[in-house]
Amino acid sequence: MKKFEKILIATDLDGTLLRLDKSISDENLGAIEYFKANGGIFTFITGRIPPGAKMVYEKIKPNAPFGCMNGGGIYDYIKKEMIWSIPIDLSALELVKYVEENLPEMGIKLATTERTYCHKQNAYTERHRREEGLEELLIHYNDVTDTVAKILFADEPRNIDELAKMLAVHPKAKDFNILRSDEIYYEILPKNSSKGNLLIKLAEILNIDIKNTIAIGDNDNDISMLETAGTGYAVSNASQGAKEAADIITVSNEEHAIAKIIDDLDKSL
Repeated sequence: MKKFEKILIATDLDGTLLRLDKSISDENLGAIEYFKANGGIFTFITGRIPPGAKMVYEKIKPNAPFGCMNGGGIYDYIKKEMIWSIPIDLSALELVKYVEENLPEMGIKLATTERTYCHKQNAYTERHRREEGLEELLIHYNDVTDTVAKILFADEPRNIDELAKMLAVHPKAKDFNILRSDEIYYEILPKNSSKGNLLIKLAEILNIDIKNTIAIGDNDNDISMLETAGTGYAVSNASQGAKEAADIITVSNEEHAIAKIIDDLDKSL
């Protein structure tokens, strides 16, 4: 039996595996290959849709399907298909209309498993498109006919703060999982969609005991998987909520956090 057999590591991407410039260090890449070569199962759980995760996938070559859309789906890159997903109820558009009326400068996107539709552009929606290498279609939210996985709002941090306060008191908010995925992003997800629930489903698919899972993250959208995993790691640059949810706080995303965690695991075994 190889030393890391039946151990699953699932990491967040932005702010965790990826450095500020969106690159992956050679130290992290080498550690991931070492972990896989010794029987470990390595993948990621991200807020990105599958096309937005393509470049990262091809660099780290996970040996398992990956989680996407902040818990909305599990994607098999080899088969090029979703193997599990949760669509969002389109009554969420009531919240979109409410936000547009009260915060007219807010960027608004609807994401499907294959593409993002931009209802209202701003500098932050363009940054999102550029960083994830996405094709983007400009379209009114009422004209989107594809199955929607999540809704993304993008703006400067103080406007996202205001958005969070507004949605917290809206009566429709209780029907969805609404969270902050970055200082400039806020998302509406299906009610039961979370990275934690996705980790449970992924472990079932891979026949891994949830106690033998390691989750790594940096933001509030990672809290559920940090709490669900056998061991939850927050990078030192993580939000306060993520740090409080984690079992261990490790080095930052700029200091090869994944390599540090794998090295610590290796020494403990």
